[in-house]
Amino acid sequence: MKNSDSQLIQDAVAQRLPEAIRISNGIWDTPELCFNEHASAKLQLDYLEREGYRVQRDIAGIPTAFMAEVGDSGPIIAFLGEFDALPNLSQQAGVAHEQPVTPGANGHGCGHNLLCGGTILAATALHDVLSRNGLKARVRYYGCPAEEGGSGKTFMARAGAFDDVDVALNWHPACFTAVKAYQSLAVLRVKFRFHGRASHASAAPHLGRSALDAVELMNVGANYLREHIRQGCQLHYAITNAGGPFPNVVQSEAEVVYYIRSESVVDASTLLKRVEQVAQGAALMTETRVETVPDYSCSNVVYNSTLDELLYEHVQRFGEVEFDQDDRDFAAELRRSFSGEQIRYGIEKFQAPVSPEETFSDRIIPRAAQLWSGSSDVGDVSWVTPTTSLYGACYTIGTEFHTWQMVAQGKSSAAHKGMAHSAAIMVSAALDLIGQPERIRRAKEELLAVRGGMPYECPIPESLKPPVG
Repeated sequence: MKNSDSQLIQDAVAQRLPEAIRISNGIWDTPELCFNEHASAKLQLDYLEREGYRVQRDIAGIPTAFMAEVGDSGPIIAFLGEFDALPNLSQQAGVAHEQPVTPGANGHGCGHNLLCGGTILAATALHDVLSRNGLKARVRYYGCPAEEGGSGKTFMARAGAFDDVDVALNWHPACFTAVKAYQSLAVLRVKFRFHGRASHASAAPHLGRSALDAVELMNVGANYLREHIRQGCQLHYAITNAGGPFPNVVQSEAEVVYYIRSESVVDASTLLKRVEQVAQGAALMTETRVETVPDYSCSNVVYNSTLDELLYEHVQRFGEVEFDQDDRDFAAELRRSFSGEQIRYGIEKFQAPVSPEETFSDRIIPRAAQLWSGSSDVGDVSWVTPTTSLYGACYTIGTEFHTWQMVAQGKSSAAHKGMAHSAAIMVSAALDLIGQPERIRRAKEELLAVRGGMPYECPIPESLKPPVG
């Protein structure tokens, strides 16, 4: 890529940036939870339709899932946008201490407002550059709801929404600029519903069969199971129905939800069978009946070295984000709310070569494949089509995901600079892919090798529908 090409990309991003900021801030202002992001989706759709994009709504039967496309020939380059918020993370923007807008309300504690703004910015700027250069490609923007606990992209992948995509790009706001060269954990979410028999807990306890006892015995058994599972596997649970608030009634119904994580869906499925046996044992001990109900799940992310190497070339080409003194002053004020442990962990998990005193990163994190302990429905896209991901520096070092500190920075000038910088990197990488189709071919061959020639299998059963309406 020539210097003139880099300047053309930066000019296109700068021209589109005000609209991207408007969309990002608008989504921040109306934080909506998974499958209910109606205002956020409308904000994006109105803009994309005005720009002449062809829009397909209600993907996979989800009213807030959509695809917008421009161009009629060439490779299909997809950008993945997310825009759902988190509960109980309301926070005033630009305030360096915890101060909710509305106590108990939602907030964008994972930066999805920026993620959405940045991917729309990349898609529209890419189309502008293609038009000016006379290059051909079909540019797609996918509006992907319910990443936080709803597996929106998994439902979309099951419906075939990504089947004809050649390459997918996405990014996530973070504290550092880096290629997300990671393999995440697959997660299977399963509900265990126990059915017993109600009775008076004092007058006739022998006639009752406690579903709550079964839940507690299952959890004890699962905790013992943890000692005998493969390294990298994880079990998490939450009791979602304890049978009611009255101790003098033997609880006839109770439910516990489990997250079962592993490095692959196959390993998670194997572990699930063992957890199911624990549940059956708890039911046997309490003379209750257990019902296993599959819930939202997602696959592990497939690491694609072909695409990640290309993306890292462009990360190096564009360098780091240029933050100014105002950005650093607010970051220093906010960091007074961080513990030393938070800052150290924020540096260690990225393997970042920075000191704990630095407020913003001024260097690129070296590319290194690593296992991430979280899960994302991007994994299901990566099993369908070659996918690469970027971390973009938007927050002060030490900011942890799903915190009020992240919400407080969601409309900052530093965050908008990081968003624009990340969009430029994605546009630059996409242009190289369009101009070098052999790299797309190699990326597809690598994915086929990982899959062993087998088709994608969705971890969500066909019988489970998105919880909309």
